[in-house]
Amino acid sequence: MESGISLLAVVCCCLWLIALCGVSESRSNFMLGKYRGSAKGQPARNRFTQNTGDLPPDQYFEQQLNHFNEADNRTWQQRFFVNDKYYKPGGPVFVMIGGEGPENPIWMVEGQWIRWAEKFNALCFNLEHRFYGKSHPTPDLSTENLRFLSSEQALADLANFITNQTASRGIKKPKVITFGGSYPGSLSAWFRSKYPHIVHAAISSSAPVVAVEDFTQYLEVVKNSLARFSPQCVDNVAAASAQLEEALQKPVSTKKLQTQFQLCTPIDVTVKKDVQNLVESLAGNFEGVVQYNRDNRAFEGALATNITIETLCDIMGDTSKGTALERYAQVNALLLNAYEQKCLNFTYQSFLDPLLDVQWSDSTSEGGRQWTYQTCTEFGFFQTSDSASQPFSSMFPLKFFVDQCKDLFNISEPVLQRGIQSTNLYYGGLDLHTERVMFVNGDIDPWHALGITRKHGHDSPAILIKGAAHCADMYPSRDEDIPELVLSRLIIEYFLEKWIVL
Repeated sequence: MESGISLLAVVCCCLWLIALCGVSESRSNFMLGKYRGSAKGQPARNRFTQNTGDLPPDQYFEQQLNHFNEADNRTWQQRFFVNDKYYKPGGPVFVMIGGEGPENPIWMVEGQWIRWAEKFNALCFNLEHRFYGKSHPTPDLSTENLRFLSSEQALADLANFITNQTASRGIKKPKVITFGGSYPGSLSAWFRSKYPHIVHAAISSSAPVVAVEDFTQYLEVVKNSLARFSPQCVDNVAAASAQLEEALQKPVSTKKLQTQFQLCTPIDVTVKKDVQNLVESLAGNFEGVVQYNRDNRAFEGALATNITIETLCDIMGDTSKGTALERYAQVNALLLNAYEQKCLNFTYQSFLDPLLDVQWSDSTSEGGRQWTYQTCTEFGFFQTSDSASQPFSSMFPLKFFVDQCKDLFNISEPVLQRGIQSTNLYYGGLDLHTERVMFVNGDIDPWHALGITRKHGHDSPAILIKGAAHCADMYPSRDEDIPELVLSRLIIEYFLEKWIVL
């Protein structure tokens, strides 16, 4: 749910978002496929409490710190939410899996899964992921403590939580169905694979089930998604990127670039990582809009949801507004304004500084340090410019991202590569062994390149929704939903009913 998918974001699903408005300057809003905190405003609480009553309160469950060391008896308090409004004895147990950001209780009264909970008389839980939001297993976020942050520990948290909660409520042989989008979508499928005696079925939305160091396909899908709406849009972005790259080779251009792109400080084109971070941040303007194009994140307070692929391509295609580079700057200005930011803080050090903060604070609940750690130890997912089949220049290659792992956590590339290999060996990648899992992806969403988009083994269907974005199937339905999205929800509901009555 995002982050998280933050995005995760989450994220959606998985959205890595937090209410953080009115900032005067910003780093890139979009990093490693997740929006930063400023991408989200205050939740639209009044809209939902009118019909559903108050949002459920925080509850806490005593959880083990290390599930894989019997000698370690340390525990901590993990946040969760409950909605039992629709539950009737004999009904299933729905579990929304938390991701790389704080969990939002609005999801306990809204979202497609709540409509299904009402139909099938389900008891609903939402468990926040360890190390995110208010779920703090350790005193701080030092690299030493972050060794307890992993998908494997998170799955064990789920198993312990579900077993305890169903038993304490006297639910015998519960039919547990998990839901998740983006990284939690992966967790949902992996949980069904690794704990089939606990979870009966799973919905896995926009889930990257393959760990990969150099995620070149990400920008390739961004290109294809832009081209679907306007073939000339890709050419215009490529022209802008070429002009930007040329300008960054000339120190005399720096003052003009600072003004054009509303940079918080002058740019020194001899500082390579500052230049790389700037170029990657500007590409992120397009990545974020494509990934979440025309979704329904506005229901949970997300900003700038009215900015679409068409919006960006219209700007890039309007030659009356200057050169391709000038139009590229206008896109940046549009996004800065939408997130209420006066300037773009592009320096590499300004990127590192908040991620080096090991203290629990409001900013760390976004999950930036934690999610970056997981990418450096388990997943990679680095959205590099290494593919020749994308329009954003080649100025942020794999080394740019690998260096971040070194600078933040002292993790070398061999260690990173071993972690990615271990993830794929443990979970199976695209050869994940499971049944009764529904895989759902949108073909606009770049993350579908690492997902399962065809029927997978016995009784594990897959849907690739034409024209849909990241985790679009999970949001509340609305009149403007595309027909393909409406149909996909009906298909998911069909399989839920089938699996519940089994």
